[in-house]
Amino acid sequence: MERDNTTLWTEFILTGLTHQPQWKVPLFLMFLVIYLITIVGNLGLITLIWNDPHLHIPMYLFLGSLALVDTWLSSTVTPKILVTFFARSKLISLTECMLQFFSFGISATAECFLLAAMAYDRYVAICKPLLYPVVMTNRLCVRLLVLSFVGGFIHVLIHESFLFRLTFCNSNIIQHFYCDVMPLLKISCTDPSLNYLMLFILSGSIQVFSISTILVSYTLVLCSILKQKSIKGIKKAFSTCGAHLLSVSLYYGSLLFMYVRPASPQVDSQDMMDSLFYTVIIPVLNPIIYSLRNKQVKKSLAKFLKRNV
Repeated sequence: MERDNTTLWTEFILTGLTHQPQWKVPLFLMFLVIYLITIVGNLGLITLIWNDPHLHIPMYLFLGSLALVDTWLSSTVTPKILVTFFARSKLISLTECMLQFFSFGISATAECFLLAAMAYDRYVAICKPLLYPVVMTNRLCVRLLVLSFVGGFIHVLIHESFLFRLTFCNSNIIQHFYCDVMPLLKISCTDPSLNYLMLFILSGSIQVFSISTILVSYTLVLCSILKQKSIKGIKKAFSTCGAHLLSVSLYYGSLLFMYVRPASPQVDSQDMMDSLFYTVIIPVLNPIIYSLRNKQVKKSLAKFLKRNV
C-alpha cells in the first residue's frame, strides 16, 4: 500500500509476541498446548454441569457461564497468536480488527460481572444459608447472567463507536498480538484524549464495582467462618476464598494496570505481558481453580468417566 499525506490505513500489521526465529516453534507449541487444555477443560466443565442434574444449581450455573466466557475469550485471541508466529503476511483489516476487539470486549467485561455474581452467590450461601433458596433463585441467576452479557455488549459498543471517530495515517503497525483498544489509540493520528477518558471512566467504574462486590462478599464470608473459632473453620475459610481471590487478583490486577493506569503514548512491552494473563493464562487456570478443587465437580467427573470408559 502506497502512502501519502491523505492516505488512511485500512489494514494493520500485528507484530505478535516475538521477532526472534528461534523462539517461534517453542512458543507456538506452548500456546497450542495451553489453548487445547483451555478448550478441553472449559468445555468439559460445561458438559459435566449440563449432564449432571445435581449440578443444576446457581453456583454451577455461574461456573458453567464462566467456562463459556473463558472459552470465548481464549478463542478470540489465541488462534490469532498462533497464526502470527508463521504467517507470511500479518495483515489484518480494519473490519477484522474491530470485530476481534468487539468479541474480546464482550467476553472480558462479562467475565468481570460473572466473577462479582459468583462472589455474591458464595456470600449468600455461607452467610445466609437458610435464605439461600429464597434469594438465589433460578430467575435471579438468569437475570444476573443476562445482565453480565448485556453489560459487556453495551460497554464494548460504546468504545467501538468512539474508535470509529479515529483515523490512522501515521502508522499501521500494532505493537500487540491482537487488536485491543490501547494499541489502536497509540497509533491514531486523531487526538484520542476522549477515548482515553471514556476508557478510564467506563472500564474503571466496572472494575471498581466488580472488585468492591468481590472484596465485600469474601470479607463477609471470611468473617462468618472465622466466628466458628475452630481450626476446621479457618481451613474452610481459606479453601473457600483463597483460590478464588488468587484468580481474581491475577485477572483484575492485569486489567487495572492495562486500562486504568495513566495512559502512555509510548509502546510498552509490559502491556502484552499483562494481556497474556487475562486472555491466555486465566482461562486455562479457571477450570482448575474453580472446579478441580470442588468435591461435587470431582464426584461428577468420576461418575461421568465411569459411565463412558
